[in-house]
Amino acid sequence: MKYIPRIVDEELETKLKSRGAIYIDGPKWCGKTTTAEKHAKSVVYMQDEDSNNLAMAEIKPSELLKGKNPRLIDEWQMAPKLWDAIRFSVDQREGHGLYIMTGSVSVKWKEKKHSGMGRMSRIRMRTMSLWESGNSTGEVRLCNLFQPDDVSGHSDLDLDDIADLVTRGGWPGAAGFDSQTARGIVAEYCDLLLDSEIMSIDGRNRSKDKMKALLKSLSRNTSTQVSNAKLIEDIEAHEGKKNSVSVNTISDYLSVLERANVTEDLEAWSTSLRSKDIVRSSPTRHMTDPAIAAYFLNAKPANLKGDLKTFGTLFESLVIRDLRVYAQSIGGEVYHYRDSRDLEADAIVLLDDGRWGAIEVKLGPSRVDEAADHLKTLAERVDNGTEPSFLAVIIGWGYAYTRPDGVHVIPIGCLRN
Repeated sequence: MKYIPRIVDEELETKLKSRGAIYIDGPKWCGKTTTAEKHAKSVVYMQDEDSNNLAMAEIKPSELLKGKNPRLIDEWQMAPKLWDAIRFSVDQREGHGLYIMTGSVSVKWKEKKHSGMGRMSRIRMRTMSLWESGNSTGEVRLCNLFQPDDVSGHSDLDLDDIADLVTRGGWPGAAGFDSQTARGIVAEYCDLLLDSEIMSIDGRNRSKDKMKALLKSLSRNTSTQVSNAKLIEDIEAHEGKKNSVSVNTISDYLSVLERANVTEDLEAWSTSLRSKDIVRSSPTRHMTDPAIAAYFLNAKPANLKGDLKTFGTLFESLVIRDLRVYAQSIGGEVYHYRDSRDLEADAIVLLDDGRWGAIEVKLGPSRVDEAADHLKTLAERVDNGTEPSFLAVIIGWGYAYTRPDGVHVIPIGCLRN
């Protein structure tokens, strides 16, 4: 299969020049191993049952590190001793670009970062953005929005195309297949979640039924700031069982889904306001790919067009996925904003130099005026010492242009990093 270039390729290449080891973290099947293989000169696969790699990792992990560098250690978390072995090797050799590690289950990075300070770096990888999958023209670059220029472009995507994209997902293994086959791959992925090692990620067994009920509830509440307590109420209302899940159970299962890179909530932007309004701190719930939520909602392209509310939340989740991919490549992070007056922005793109832009997401163009007004009000209310570099409304299709008031309107099918 032909390799599909990924936006993280450049980040990985750059970090290999300055770090001894790189840890690529991301959901199953998102392309971590394939991308790492393109940059590695030797590989050890921890999942290879024909080898004795797991046994060797317990007895003498340093043996697995022998080979040409960069050496890829695929699914390294299956043998946790490898972390310290790699750290020690990097210390001893004092080199750069020695190891690439991939994993589908996240480690507690803050603790690991301390133990590998200055030697090891983490790269977050996600499913493909529309630019990577070939569904965006790339006429509008996120990096250029931080310059005072107008935008222009046109996306040929229509409502049917967007419905297809949010249900087929961005897994590279589905690229090139028809929509039904692609959704079948999503179904396999989602079914695997409930039958895989993540259900006992820390040695504790968990209920498949409760996990499935939680995944359905999260899917119903995609792109909202629903609390854990409201998730419990939602589960009980839809499952018809009172006291079926506890607060502790929900918290534990949510932690498992986060560690397994199934969910990736969008944190709130912490900023100062000119008024006495309070910035809300609740995260916005998102799956790592909108197709996961679509699967657990049994949402197909045809019925999404008859349920525009659900369609809109899934589209917003797709946009957030793409913005995260693009922002990461330019040194940025994505947040959301909501204050005590319920003024909100679906996305805040914040660069590491303090520049920021605010984005509202609307599936169709009919609500662009309303979204633009919200963004301008937000810009007036924020008092962090820095004016926004841009305000933008991202829509599903049509033309990219800059309004007379300076607010950009951008189809998601025109955007890239």
